[in-house]
Amino acid sequence: MHKNLVIIPTYNEEENIRDITAAVMNLSVPFELLIIDDGSPDGTADIIKNELQPKYENRLHIIEREGKLGLGTAYIRGFEYALENGYDYVFEMDADFSHNPEDLVRLYGACTIDGADVAIGSRYIKGVNVVNWPMGRVLMSYFASIYVRLITGIPVMDTTAGFKCYHRSVLETIDPEKIKFIGYAFQIEMKFTAWKHGFKIVEVPIIFTERAKGSSKMSKGIFKEAVFGVLQMKIISLFRKYKPYQQLAS
Repeated sequence: MHKNLVIIPTYNEEENIRDITAAVMNLSVPFELLIIDDGSPDGTADIIKNELQPKYENRLHIIEREGKLGLGTAYIRGFEYALENGYDYVFEMDADFSHNPEDLVRLYGACTIDGADVAIGSRYIKGVNVVNWPMGRVLMSYFASIYVRLITGIPVMDTTAGFKCYHRSVLETIDPEKIKFIGYAFQIEMKFTAWKHGFKIVEVPIIFTERAKGSSKMSKGIFKEAVFGVLQMKIISLFRKYKPYQQLAS
C-alpha cells in the first residue's frame, strides 16, 4: 500500500479547515494530511491541534510557521517532510474547496495506474472549466498559461495549476534550493523543472470552483509575478543542465 500525503498550506482557513479535513480523510484511497499554517490569527492551527488531530490520530499533521512566508516555501517545507517520512505520492491542494477533494483519487490513479510521474488537475485541458470567477480573471489565467507555453515550450495546458500529485522520485530529483520563486510562479517552475528532467506529466481534467467561504489570496500581482518570472526562469534554464530522469534512475 502506498503512503500518500496531501499538503495544504493555510492562512485564516478557520471556516474551511474542518470540512476539508473530513473530506480528505473519508476518501476511498487512504491519504494523510499535512497542514502548513503560516501563523493564522483566526485560530486555524488551534482547531487542528485541539479538535482535529485527536480525531484523526496519526493521519493529520501540522507544521506551524511564523508569519506569511510564501506559498512556494510552504510546499517546499512539505516536500521535505514527505521525503523524510517515506511518502510515495505527494499532493498539493488548496484548503478552500476550489479543488474537489474527490479528484485526489483521480490524480492518484493517473500516477499509479497510468504511469505519470506528475499528475496535474487541469482547468484547461478540456476547454475552460472554472466556476464563479469573473471573466477578467478567467482570461488572465488562461492567457498566462498560453504565454508560459510559448516562452518555455512546456506541453502543459494549465501551467499555473496548484492541484497536483508528484511521485517522490520527482521531489528527490528536483533540488528545492534551486527553485527560485515563492509565490504562484513556484507552480510554473516546478512543472517546468520536472519536464526538463524528463518526467512524465499527465493532465487530469477538473472543474475549479472559486471558494465559497473565507477570502481569496489571489491578486493581479500574483499573476504578474508568474508572467514576468517566466522570462527569468527560461533564461536561467539556458545555462543549466538537467540530467534526464532515466539516467538518474539507472
